[in-house]
Amino acid sequence: IEAEVQRRKQLTHQSVERRAIISKGYKRKHPEVYVLQDSFLSPEFLAIVRYCTSPGAHLHGLLHYLESFSDKRIHRLPVFTEEFCQAFMDELENFEQSDMPKGRPNTMNNYGVLLNELGMDETFITPLREKYLRPITALLYPDLGGACLDSHKAFVVKYSLHEDLDLSSHYDNAEVTLNVSLGKDFTEGNLYFGDFSQDPTPVPKYIEIEHVGAQGLLHRGGQIHGALPIASGERWNLIIWMRSSAIRNQLCPMCNKKPELVEAEGFGDGFTETLEDDAPETVNLCSLW
Repeated sequence: IEAEVQRRKQLTHQSVERRAIISKGYKRKHPEVYVLQDSFLSPEFLAIVRYCTSPGAHLHGLLHYLESFSDKRIHRLPVFTEEFCQAFMDELENFEQSDMPKGRPNTMNNYGVLLNELGMDETFITPLREKYLRPITALLYPDLGGACLDSHKAFVVKYSLHEDLDLSSHYDNAEVTLNVSLGKDFTEGNLYFGDFSQDPTPVPKYIEIEHVGAQGLLHRGGQIHGALPIASGERWNLIIWMRSSAIRNQLCPMCNKKPELVEAEGFGDGFTETLEDDAPETVNLCSLW
């Protein structure tokens, strides 16, 4: 346990070092995908955002635009165009084949890319969260800080027959998660969802949800879920863990205690601490877990 604690304490510093090396030495194949544009987004997604930002928008009206599953507050919606997904995956493969240092998304995924290290946070993920996703989550998840999701962790995970096949039961370090299927051609590999904030193993009752290309699933971060094994092909998914400091400052979702904070660079784990004299807020890590 102590070794794992020490490893985690080094993660942020190591990530900053990798990002500096990548920024200096990596040659982008599709530089246009690094800056979010409306043309990357599905017309249906843009219509959903227009509804959510219109006067009098409400939850039941929004649900007409979404595909919802059971009573678990899981919703599917179109997000990107197929053309963007193809260009984005081509860029990610180009990075994978480069000699740049690569940090992996988490302890469960061995293949994938941390998008902040690739330089996509400020120009792509942050505006996607603030301008497009937050109006939607404000209606869907007001109890989880959906209107004030103020930070995130974004990464891409990859599944293939000779690498990661599946993902065990877990819950996310997030208030709300967006999981978008980018492609490619694959069979099986459905997501499954159990109950909210239960012991991840075993999952006695669950529902399966099939991935649809260029579409995303919105769900509560505390929802127990996992990915069943793919049977063929290769699957890439964009995952955005969205966090509300107003919620997690009260209770850390990982250790279930009032967080004791240590300073971190960047978004950290999405906690905030207001310094004296109304200094700008810093985003911190919970030291307990």
